[in-house]
Amino acid sequence: MGRSSPTSRGRCRIFSLLQFVNKHQSLWRRRPQLNDMRPRCFPLALFACFLWLGQSYTLRSSVSWVVSSNDVDVDDADLSEEVAPALLVDGAGLWKANVLGDSIEAPREQAKAEGDPVAARQSSRLFSYRIEKVKKAGSGSSSSSAPPPHQETARTARYIAHYSDWGHLATISTLDKIKGLPFGNIFSVSDGPLDNSTGVIYFYVTPMDNTVADLKSNPFASLTFSEAEGEFCRQMMYDPEDPRCARLTLTGKMVEVLPEELAFAKEAMFSRHPVMAKWPVGHKWFFMKMDLIQVWLQDWIGGVSLVPVEDYFKATPF
Repeated sequence: MGRSSPTSRGRCRIFSLLQFVNKHQSLWRRRPQLNDMRPRCFPLALFACFLWLGQSYTLRSSVSWVVSSNDVDVDDADLSEEVAPALLVDGAGLWKANVLGDSIEAPREQAKAEGDPVAARQSSRLFSYRIEKVKKAGSGSSSSSAPPPHQETARTARYIAHYSDWGHLATISTLDKIKGLPFGNIFSVSDGPLDNSTGVIYFYVTPMDNTVADLKSNPFASLTFSEAEGEFCRQMMYDPEDPRCARLTLTGKMVEVLPEELAFAKEAMFSRHPVMAKWPVGHKWFFMKMDLIQVWLQDWIGGVSLVPVEDYFKATPF
């Protein structure tokens, strides 16, 4: 037998609803003693009928779709377990919705979309959310360009170090309860103004900080950055622990900046963190930097890279 159309089923239900209403109206007329209950019971019964009328209808999606000259048939889309993961990774994939309302096109997908009009048209028509190129921020922002290819490990390390505004510094604690154990703290950092990367990481610290007390006892520390700080991993839907979301750990000796280097250290920190210039002078702030011993990088699946310090300083993030 053929399947009845939704329109036919809807008409049958409306007809059944009208029969139900007429039946109950006749009942109220035959039983006057129940008339005093009619104002309260009849609306409830009518509401129940409407619920019954819509029992087989479900909300298919809360996402509104763009109507264009090239219609996208969502019901026919292949959402099998084999295909769905690929869609999640694909920059123009079906599930790439911008929940925050910002630009979400991945940097590595921009060139592909620009060179392929069909791909660009498909990536912009799937969702009703606005999709556009990542806008480069103006001066004073640490918004970065596209990451280097993962094979270029030295350049990737310099890229992460330059475009990171903060990192996690691990020291050997001098606190009584955890003396001799690792202690981590967050610090704002800079390796130079946005247009001048040196690879040398500068800090602006106070003796009142527990980490600075640790460094006086043991000046060696490790500073960790994650590419998840920026927009790239979010755009590519990489978890911060995903190896493709690069992480960098710099290990070295923390030293105070010498007088001849103070002017550049101040420019490096204050150009990237302007509020620091207004921090209270009573805290005796001073500049430190890290003399590198090791550059540890994981930026792809299959292992980590120990980038030679010489190669790290020869590379450029731009």
